[in-house]
Formats: sequence, C-alpha cells, structure tokens
Amino acid sequence: VQLQASGGGLVQAGGSLRLSCGASGRTFSSSAMGWFRQAPGKEREFVAGITRSGETTYYEGSVKGRFTISRDNAKNTVYLQMNSLKPEDTAVYYCAAPPHSSDYYSLPTRSSEYTYWGQGTQVTVSS
Repeated sequence: VQLQASGGGLVQAGGSLRLSCGASGRTFSSSAMGWFRQAPGKEREFVAGITRSGETTYYEGSVKGRFTISRDNAKNTVYLQMNSLKPEDTAVYYCAAPPHSSDYYSLPTRSSEYTYWGQGTQVTVSS
C-alpha cells in the first residue's frame, strides 16, 4: 500500500487547510484510515480516524469540532479538513492504513495498529 499526503502549509491562527491522502496498492474501500501528527519533541498522536465505509468517524479531543475527516472511495482518497487552526496544531501530519482489510466497524486509534504511512505533510500555524 502506498500513501501520498499533500495539502500542508503555513497558515495564520484561525485559518483553514485541507489535507489529502491518495492511496494505491489495495482496494481502498476495504480499510479504515487514520490521520496522525507529530510535533517536534513529541510522540506521534492520533488525530482522526474513519471506518472503511466512511459511516463512522472518531477524533482526538483537542481537534473535535474543528477538524473533519472524510473519504471518497471512488477516488481512493481520504481528507482532513482543518478549521480554526491553532499554533498548537503545528506538526507533521501523516495518513495511515492498517495492515489488513478492516471489519465494517473497525476504527483503529493507536499508531501500532497501522502499518502503512504516508510521507507526512508539514502544517505550521502562526500566531
């Protein structure tokens, strides 16, 4: 499975960005997908996840209500819409896929549950 993330950049606090992650190498609609982030000096943390159908989503507490994860299975792409960005959102953002096809309701939230990772895209929020 190959993942290619894009859409990062520099934005002022309160602004918005939309990250995209294109996938290839597996039937995209068979797997849950996740977004993680890693700030300098910190561990990688879960940001958002979505089931294979897109029916169910889950968010880390600090981004809930500001970020929205979605997917377009016809385009093999998962998105992360980020609104009301804060300086503490500054990090490298990674999309990830689990090692195998997912059960319908599966939504992994731990990095150890994911095997395939995109290359990361930098998001910098200035105050």
